Amino acid sequence: MAPPTPSQRYLSTRGGSYDFSFESVVLKGLASDGGLFIPEEIPTLPQNWQTTWRDLSFQDLALEVFSLYIAEDELPRDDLKEMVERSYGTFRAKDITPLKRLNGGDGKELWLLELFHGPTFAFKDVALQFVGNLFEYFLVRRNKGKKEGEEREHLTVIGATSGDTGSAAIYGLRGKKDVSVFIMHPKEKVSPIQEAQMTTVLDKNVHNLAVKGTFDDCQDIVKALFADPDTNAQFKLAAVNSINWARILAQITYYFHSYFALLRKTGSEPQVRFVVPTGNFGDILAGFFATRMGLPTEKLVVATNANDILHRFWKTGYYEKQPVHGREAEGGLEKDGVKAHEEGVKETLSPAMDILVSSNFERLLWFLAFDTSTAQDAKDRREDAGAKVKGWLNQLKSQGGFGVGKEVLEKAKALFESERVSDEQTIETIKSIHSQQLPQANGTTNGHAAPATTGTEHDGHYILDPHSAIGVAATLRSIKSNPGVEHVALATAHPAKFSHAVELALKDVEGFSFETVLPEQFQGMLEMEKRVTGVDNDWKSVREVIVKEVEEELKEKR
Repeated sequence: MAPPTPSQRYLSTRGGSYDFSFESVVLKGLASDGGLFIPEEIPTLPQNWQTTWRDLSFQDLALEVFSLYIAEDELPRDDLKEMVERSYGTFRAKDITPLKRLNGGDGKELWLLELFHGPTFAFKDVALQFVGNLFEYFLVRRNKGKKEGEEREHLTVIGATSGDTGSAAIYGLRGKKDVSVFIMHPKEKVSPIQEAQMTTVLDKNVHNLAVKGTFDDCQDIVKALFADPDTNAQFKLAAVNSINWARILAQITYYFHSYFALLRKTGSEPQVRFVVPTGNFGDILAGFFATRMGLPTEKLVVATNANDILHRFWKTGYYEKQPVHGREAEGGLEKDGVKAHEEGVKETLSPAMDILVSSNFERLLWFLAFDTSTAQDAKDRREDAGAKVKGWLNQLKSQGGFGVGKEVLEKAKALFESERVSDEQTIETIKSIHSQQLPQANGTTNGHAAPATTGTEHDGHYILDPHSAIGVAATLRSIKSNPGVEHVALATAHPAKFSHAVELALKDVEGFSFETVLPEQFQGMLEMEKRVTGVDNDWKSVREVIVKEVEEELKEKR
């Protein structure tokens, strides 16, 4: 077999780790220097890809994309193909991530990419169904021939969630052999359905921890556990958050898939703007990788809620927890100010985006630093980029923020724009989209049948969840100033997961009942048996729970 290409070998964003295999970065999750793994190079697309990939199914397209980042001697193509088929066999939509047309106003088209057809009704299923199978594949291979009670390799997966990652990770890993799963969520700061999706999974290898704090506190605990030598010596830790490179890799596929779907629907090669509601920057980062590979993206639009650290970065060049160099976040309901966390996290109607620091932004920073480095060769530019990122992140930790300089900001603006959407604007967008009749073109376009109703429609009208509404609100703004460009807004969750915001928006609509869009999988979920452990906002307290539960699991297997 051919040796791994640079796109199949990985390094740390902070410059302390190089030449890692795909298997190593998947199982390790976080680099030992605290950085995130990225490929040494972003691969270029094969010649004639627009012809050879055009009519591939989502699964076959994923196989082609993944193969560019995974060496065949690590994961043979036939095994990878079987894994991809199994991962997406759990989805309800035949197209996995179908593209739907909405009215954008003034006769303009707005395309909605529905990413919520997996088992937990959120976009993170696209990645975590695949990641769960990756973990199992690598562990089965490593433990081949080892019987129970011997030195089997056991993985302890740790994750933090602002709502959707947790349930998607749990559904991807429940019942997997030789894997324990610990998911932390901020207590009473996720929707009831989100909490129930996690805590009603009673598999013995699944452990839910409700932390007395925010999502950022949960992320800090994850990082502290990975940084602790004793914890790493006792357990083999693995990350399931989007700090795990495999999460980003899996999401690249739907950017290509939507491009080809749009090409078929419009009959021409489109200029596309992707508008992405984002908190942790993982979803839109996948779009960055797709674009660097060669996807003809006109712009990637970052859509934030009142927690707008990313929006302020694109306006000022400063990445700050508190808006020292930019205007304070506007919008949000009055009660949000009262409920705001002391460090600045505002509680909004889009809780999965209530994040103060976006972990995956570090990956983009590395490429911005690499692209603007004055070093002469690739090796020196990589080292230079790693040093810059490390310095910026140290400033974030010690000073609460950092500035990147004019050249780096201009590089960031060349591909990205940003918008900030308030709670009031979110509610107004849900109302506005619902008030419009769905276009007839969703029936059949260019001979391709549109997906059947998805439980997001009421009497011919579309219902957005609040996160998707943020993306749509930003898209409607962009359409006005960029009329000649096709716009694809990413719909990240089913509206049933955020019933409070949807009912708040549509409570005065005659005949509307939330029961009409409630999937059967959610019915009665709030009354089901639950298992969850409350913990203090302290990584050592979390570590004690992990030690106790893993020992109990292993004891039962002996």
